[in-house]
Amino acid sequence: MTRLNAKNSILIVFGILLIALILFVPKLYIMNNIYYKSKDINKLYAHYISLKEENKFLAQQLEDMKFKNQVEDSLLIYSIEEANGTKIK
Repeated sequence: MTRLNAKNSILIVFGILLIALILFVPKLYIMNNIYYKSKDINKLYAHYISLKEENKFLAQQLEDMKFKNQVEDSLLIYSIEEANGTKIK
């Protein structure tokens, strides 16, 4: 058995510290990467939801414009028919 003196104590402490670093540094690195990837995913998901809502809004606007165009076309054709006194089929 070895005697516990200052030099041996420091070597034991540094050995334990080295083992602890070898065990915990990879875990901290992985946890840190998971955290930042999760933040990126949440930001992209929020952007996706925003774009999805904007798409619904634009689809509604397009539908309204199509309806307005059909109504205006029918009114235009009706006014042309009245002016000419004929009916276009």
